[in-house]
Amino acid sequence: MNEYLHIHPEVAEALRSGKPVVALESTIISHGMPYPKNVETALSVEQIIRDNGAIPATIGVMNGKAVVGMDRSQIEAFGQAKDVWKVSLRDLPYVVSQQLMGATTVAATMRIASMAGIKVFVTGGIGGVHRGAETTMDISADLTEMAQTNVAVVSAGVKSILDIGLTLEYLETLGIPVVTFGSDDFPSFYSRSSGHRSPLRLDSEKAIAEMLAAKWSMGLTGSVLIANPISAEASIDPQEMEAYIQQALDAAKKAGIKGKEVTPFLLKYIAEHTSGESLEANIALIRSNAALGAKISLRSLSV
Repeated sequence: MNEYLHIHPEVAEALRSGKPVVALESTIISHGMPYPKNVETALSVEQIIRDNGAIPATIGVMNGKAVVGMDRSQIEAFGQAKDVWKVSLRDLPYVVSQQLMGATTVAATMRIASMAGIKVFVTGGIGGVHRGAETTMDISADLTEMAQTNVAVVSAGVKSILDIGLTLEYLETLGIPVVTFGSDDFPSFYSRSSGHRSPLRLDSEKAIAEMLAAKWSMGLTGSVLIANPISAEASIDPQEMEAYIQQALDAAKKAGIKGKEVTPFLLKYIAEHTSGESLEANIALIRSNAALGAKISLRSLSV
């Protein structure tokens, strides 16, 4: 086993015995939600995965190791610590070698999950092409990682603070299949529809598991993005959300926020200015994604 990888005994046993395992990121704990909501959500998401027949493996970096399967005390530590690095792929060797505490993004979580042998990963929304990227070249490493790592990503689509149309175009260029679960419309994180038609649609966990098996059995490298629309009850009107996003983008520009600090700033700003409505939507969608990811992981065992 890789010397920089620490796999929780429960996760290691599940992988050895062929039980379904679902990876989870830690950025949502350290940079996505305030305490104690972040810890409560992380623990509830793990329980949802268990309730649907799979083993959760929350991933982060601590004490010079990439940890696959945090225990409760580690999740609590990530939820409360103020100096946790936001770790994408480029940061991973630095944070590991310097023995820093690091919360993994989609890209880093995918790579560590792949190292451990986990094939399904659940997140809230993926990164993508930022608005104005034609001049800033700000494109998330999540996309390039998805082009080369064989881990399926279950999300509520692309974060709505991004340029969803350009992100879909870039995903097509990279050869990454994008399939929406049960809808012809591609979702936009807080809302059920982004105004863009989904490239592909499948209506059952079995069909998605079969697609994953076909892709990887054919030797086609890379991820599949499985977009799971937020429930109608938790969905926020897209026009209302767009107004808040524009305000948040203006505030970030005025504050000089750049690079990997942009997304946490925008999400926090939106949560504060929607009286918590966006935070509750965020929690609802990650819980829904967890259930779907567990079911797909379980179905994949019989394909």
